[in-house]
Amino acid sequence: MRADRLISLLILLQTRGKMPAAKLAKELGVSVRTIHRDVQALSMGGVPVYTEHGPDGGIALLENYRTNLTGLNQDEIRALFLLGIPQPLEQLGWSEELKTALLKLTAALPAARSMDETQTRQRLLLDTSGWTAAGGPIPLLRPVQQALWENRRLWLVYSGQFGTQLTFTVNPLGLVNKEGEWWLVCQMGDHLRVLEVRKIQEVKILDEVFVRPSEFDLNTFWQGWCAKINQMRPVFTVQVRVSPAMAAGLHHFHGINPRQSVDQAARDAENWLLLTLDFETLDDARNHLLPLGCAVEVLSPQTLCLSMEDYARQILQRYEP
Repeated sequence: MRADRLISLLILLQTRGKMPAAKLAKELGVSVRTIHRDVQALSMGGVPVYTEHGPDGGIALLENYRTNLTGLNQDEIRALFLLGIPQPLEQLGWSEELKTALLKLTAALPAARSMDETQTRQRLLLDTSGWTAAGGPIPLLRPVQQALWENRRLWLVYSGQFGTQLTFTVNPLGLVNKEGEWWLVCQMGDHLRVLEVRKIQEVKILDEVFVRPSEFDLNTFWQGWCAKINQMRPVFTVQVRVSPAMAAGLHHFHGINPRQSVDQAARDAENWLLLTLDFETLDDARNHLLPLGCAVEVLSPQTLCLSMEDYARQILQRYEP
């Protein structure tokens, strides 16, 4: 709808300042001509918007002009009220700020809209925590975050493999929370590194200020780094038979992801599914398949078959009278 697009255009100009018409068109998914028509409509509606021509030109609002929040539609308001206080924000110390922001949002809305808060919270809940307990507090996350905002270098002691301690001086570029764990993306000389914040044993914020690389984009780097890590992981391929009774619930077992869908899998003469599963190691495969008992039979590799048999015999010997 054009009304929603006009509000989006107004918010973009208010939050980002002067922007070229082509960039606005790309952000809103319309043509440059449509942007110019929308600017004219805003101007006729009393919004102090203007256009500057030339290489450094663009579309902008008069300085100090601010709009209010009454342009939010019902679905947008409900989406905002679904925001809880996820654990990563608590660890960063921003939980109170988010609560205050939501309170200000409620106060700024008309009474009819503010009623949506209670209705939404009583009907939908987003639980971002895992079933298992978190790894505990990360006391050195705060100074790392402080250095990140201030563009100051960090001296740190890092826990390496086999009980070693490594000393680094880094330029902190970003923090990423993945599945409850914090990772520090940092620059060491000419290279970018990723460190697990939980393994930082000691940290000092140095007085030296660094200049962030202008070409660095945190999301782009992180997606590329994750893809590279996934490619480097070892693959231990296993061929199995799965009983028909187990087939429907196979996806509920963490770590067991067949290459092919259950509906497309081949079946043998006894109607058992023939599936290919990928794990990282033999131990990983055995630990995931043993709890399934006789509902799964390993066909190959032979080393896994022998290992499964050995563990099964040890269990029988433990529980035999």
